Amino acid sequence: MKQSSGKERGDRLSQLRRIVQEVNSARDLHSVLDIIVEQVRDALKTEVCSIYLLNPDNNRHQLMATKGLNRDCLGKVSLGIGEGLVGRVALREEAVNIEDAESHPSFQPVPGLGEEQYSSFLGVPVIHHRKVLGVLVVQQQECRRFDEADEAFLVTMSAQLSGVIAHAEATGAIDGVDSAMRSTTFKGSSGALGVAIGRAVVLSKQLDLKSIPRRATEDVKGEVRAFGKALAMVRRDIKQMKRNVQNQLRTEELALFDVYLSMLDDHALGGEVIEKIRQGQWAQWALAKTIREHARTFDLMDDPYLRERAVDIKDLGRRVLSYLRTVDVPSQRYPSNTILVGEELTASMLAEVPEDKLLGLVSVQGSSNSHVAIMARALGIPIVMGVFDLPHTQLDGCELVIDGYSGLVLANPSEQIRRDYELVVEEEELVTRGLEVLKNVPCETICGHRTPLLVNTGLETEIHRALEHGAEGIGLYRTEVSFLLHDRFPSEREQVDIYRRQLEAFKGRPVTMRTLDIGGDKALPYFPIEEENPFLGWRGIRVTLDHPEIFLAQVRAMMKASVGLNNMRILLPMISSVGELDESLLLIRRAHRELSDEGVECRMPPIGVMIEVPAAVYQVDALAKRVDFLSVGSNDLTQYLLAVDRNNARVSSVYNAYHPAVLQALAIVAKAANKAGKPVSICGEMAGDPAAAVLLIAMGYNVLSMSSSNLLRVKSVLRSMRLDQAQQLLAEVQQMETSQETEACLDRALQLMGVSRLLRPNTDAKQDVL
Repeated sequence: MKQSSGKERGDRLSQLRRIVQEVNSARDLHSVLDIIVEQVRDALKTEVCSIYLLNPDNNRHQLMATKGLNRDCLGKVSLGIGEGLVGRVALREEAVNIEDAESHPSFQPVPGLGEEQYSSFLGVPVIHHRKVLGVLVVQQQECRRFDEADEAFLVTMSAQLSGVIAHAEATGAIDGVDSAMRSTTFKGSSGALGVAIGRAVVLSKQLDLKSIPRRATEDVKGEVRAFGKALAMVRRDIKQMKRNVQNQLRTEELALFDVYLSMLDDHALGGEVIEKIRQGQWAQWALAKTIREHARTFDLMDDPYLRERAVDIKDLGRRVLSYLRTVDVPSQRYPSNTILVGEELTASMLAEVPEDKLLGLVSVQGSSNSHVAIMARALGIPIVMGVFDLPHTQLDGCELVIDGYSGLVLANPSEQIRRDYELVVEEEELVTRGLEVLKNVPCETICGHRTPLLVNTGLETEIHRALEHGAEGIGLYRTEVSFLLHDRFPSEREQVDIYRRQLEAFKGRPVTMRTLDIGGDKALPYFPIEEENPFLGWRGIRVTLDHPEIFLAQVRAMMKASVGLNNMRILLPMISSVGELDESLLLIRRAHRELSDEGVECRMPPIGVMIEVPAAVYQVDALAKRVDFLSVGSNDLTQYLLAVDRNNARVSSVYNAYHPAVLQALAIVAKAANKAGKPVSICGEMAGDPAAAVLLIAMGYNVLSMSSSNLLRVKSVLRSMRLDQAQQLLAEVQQMETSQETEACLDRALQLMGVSRLLRPNTDAKQDVL
């Protein structure tokens, strides 16, 4: 078999790069496919290249592009999975390389297509996120087997282009290019349960030309005026830069600044941007679109010097964009049914939207256990995370349905789909109203076993919601949220005011305040922590022990805020050793002495430690001796036990709190706490899962703390059973070896108790019509 030389491999690599660049610059799906078949045929020096794409309506692979076969058959020829050689490739999900296609038992000639004359056949599947999107095929008259280099090139090309094709298909569907696909579904992971129907408002990253959403404008003159102001500022900067270096550069080098200025003229980039604005688009998108188009042109040039000019164009575009964001442009408007969409949503983005207008969230990045998802659950709004294929910049103003139960986002839903999901929303409201009668009754089993239900909070707006749902206290107050909403470290005085409001709202009830827990997915904009592996890096107690001035100021503020109320408890996060705990306790005692010396009379609050890393699980006996209570953070504990980054949507399916190892660790902690006579709570998301709550009380957890939106559901389930039933169920699942077995067992048990409706409504039927 022929082996490819180093030169041939280099040529193939260059061809691959060029094809990908051309595809990325294509305007629509049809252009993408035409580029692929023409360029791949030329690169492999073969006679036919074709692309078949899966039509989800009939589950058949349809001929969408070809170079070499009869183009009159485009859109008319289709093959089912397993049908013909194309269907065989799709079924096997691997390459099929045959030197004499006609002699193969799977060969199925299509009348009029014209492939009978071609003997050699090489087909590879186009796979994106484990889903076969289509089949890429090359054919040749000569009866020979394509060599390894050809096959490797086609497989590599398929892998490179799968995401591009998925994106092009989705974008075309959203734009209504293909009316049959106008209602488009994207799959992510559930971040917070619930269903929302509303209008997308897309937020973009600062100075990222690729993330600017397409948005119509009614104030064309205002947008043109704003763009003109931004151009004037950039022209001023460029002229100043030229003056700064005019004595250091040669005349020909200085001429580059004049080139930049000329690019901004009305007859160049500036004029193109204004033309797009006059077509009804806002200035930021018009600028980003124009810059991307010109940068792609340079990217495709063979000359290395000219290719580098793409960098200059992008830099110029970012400079204009930075000023465009500051000049007088219309402020962001939020409709009454806002669904916030972004590449990576943050807590500050949520805070910008009026609470009464925010119905749901969609984030391209992140997973169900990221900080923003936890906040969404606290606010009682659904969120879908990790929707990789979502062309979010195209969605601004689109009607969306987000299904937080199944992790689905539906753009431009049909009337039938909308009606079906409206029924789900009505069902949710009925369940919620039915649970309101439990607000003021205790959470106790049929046999009288009492389990206080507390809430996790961070935003002040959550206080009212928590009290409305009958919370018996705060099991976790995330102090870092108030730090995230400031543009600097809040002063001790400011912290006292913030903490006092939480303590007063729950006067007579316990409020557990976690010391500053930053790092991981919670970075302060004014105190950046840049690390390759942040979840195993400088975070939680590690940061505050390294900065005792921050820790002492916060602990002092907590103690001052509790004067006269005495309902505050302090919780230490990310403890991984006895040494860290001892050092923290010394600082807390020091803060208490300092306040006493200042004449501030406050009692020493109870101190607890979070059990959220495996090391703490195995040292729980030693830790329990030193503190007043224990609290498990099941989110991080699950992450570290399973070696899964809980923010990484690519491995979100591996993250599962019902994993036997997680359940064993939780049981170990509860047993050790009860043996030491110390109360133990759990404040991770497991506590708000009604099914998991059954197992937790059986293990011996004294308190459950959760998002307020889950509180009444958990209470209803626990009040529907006896403690011995929960213990029997725990003994049963502890014999199981997979999380799937455990979940199935819990589902059956809750169905028998008649409370399965409290877990989630049935949206499976709605998915059948997608």
